[in-house]
Amino acid sequence: MPATVANMPHQVREELARRLRRSKRGFRKEDVQIVEGPLLKRAVGASALGNCMEWFDFGVYSYLAATIGKVFFPGASPGAQLISSFATFAAAFVVRPLGGLVFGPLGDRIGRQKVLATTMIMMAAGTFLIGLIPSYATIGIAAPILLLIARMVQGFSTGGEYGGATTFVAEYSPDRRRGFLSSWLDFGTFVGYALGSALVTVLNLALTDDQMLSWGWRLPFLIAGPLGVIGLYMRMKLEESPAFQQQLDEHEKSMAQESAGSEFKTIVKTHWRPLLLCMGIVLLYNVTNYMVTGYLPTYQTETVGRSSGFADILVLIGMVWIVVLITFLGRLSDHVGRRPLYAVGAAAMIVLAVPSFLLLKSSSTWEPVVGVLILATLLACFAAPSAATLPALFPTAVRYAAMGIGFNFAVAAFGGTTPLVTEALVNVTGDDLMPAYYLMLAGVIGLVTVKFLPESAQVPLDGSQPMVGSPEEQRELIESSHDLYRFAKQRSKAGKAG
Repeated sequence: MPATVANMPHQVREELARRLRRSKRGFRKEDVQIVEGPLLKRAVGASALGNCMEWFDFGVYSYLAATIGKVFFPGASPGAQLISSFATFAAAFVVRPLGGLVFGPLGDRIGRQKVLATTMIMMAAGTFLIGLIPSYATIGIAAPILLLIARMVQGFSTGGEYGGATTFVAEYSPDRRRGFLSSWLDFGTFVGYALGSALVTVLNLALTDDQMLSWGWRLPFLIAGPLGVIGLYMRMKLEESPAFQQQLDEHEKSMAQESAGSEFKTIVKTHWRPLLLCMGIVLLYNVTNYMVTGYLPTYQTETVGRSSGFADILVLIGMVWIVVLITFLGRLSDHVGRRPLYAVGAAAMIVLAVPSFLLLKSSSTWEPVVGVLILATLLACFAAPSAATLPALFPTAVRYAAMGIGFNFAVAAFGGTTPLVTEALVNVTGDDLMPAYYLMLAGVIGLVTVKFLPESAQVPLDGSQPMVGSPEEQRELIESSHDLYRFAKQRSKAGKAG
């Protein structure tokens, strides 16, 4: 076997061999797409900013859950206020699949960039409006109704956001660096959460409880307006991904006469296996994600009985640790593969979930920090490869729509409901380790999913040209493809002769 072929990762060699058998020749220059550096940086930056803004809101809402409960549900008991606040939080996830069903097919038809600009506007508007809603004491039952509507606008737009952003960045990224570059999306996610939580922490320290209830809680939501304008400007400057431009004419011919409903049925019928794998990975990632980001602040204050300041700082430490780790783990997934990272993380979560929560319950200062760092490290193992793994499950022609279905249905069912379900389980059973058992179950499902997950590290996306980052890498890949094609032909001849 030629050295250029022997040095390839197995999954890359197999995928290139499949494409070469189909084309019956080695690659030519026009077969391999070079991604321009400045264009790639803009694509990654503009996509990551959308995730940052989305999770800025989630961080703010999670940290203000108890305050929001008092503002919008003042007549309920403290436990009922929390559950009502988390139910409103979860309501946004109920409409996420609807947003995915609308925006996903649109992204495959009219382009990723146009849809991502639209979702940015809606996300910013929904978050900004929450900051303007009068309290229950001012307008009565209309207050929680308006809060619910604003959350549903956020959820509907978010249904097209993450699937579109991951698709966009994955289609722009060179194959060898897709894990690293895509991990910047979730870097934006946790930076946004950390900024939101840090802002609430500062407000809690600077303002009295009465000031927070009166007007302080509104400030973080109002910041979404200027952030949205900046994000929209950046996204309007983007060009469509090379993979979408390549696929556009063929997709228009095949889908022009197909309604959104029939396209949904076609995707589910044709791609049911990768959809299930997508949902399994999303469950593993997002149950952990929303447990740490959405539920842990409330768990610390309401279940363990710590001060809100300590709880806020504790989770903020976890978010900063994820920000430090995530791009390194994304780069690692390009070298060792996505599957090993998921598998190690899922197995570790099964083993470490209960010890982590026992540490979080400790009365000491440092043991809870160790507990949250363990959970944050596991979360980083799931977050880092996800934006590169999930789009690779689907071909270009249906990638945005299929991501909208698989990702959003899984998040709606298992992710956004995590704070609500775990809080309810703790209240019903009286067992404050229920969140750990919930994480263990997610880890088991994750391990089963990884067993059937195809390895996508360094492999060209289905329906896309091989993507490289430089002319030198292009020449190397073309040379390797000719060596691989000649080697395959020699083996074929030898087999026939034998």
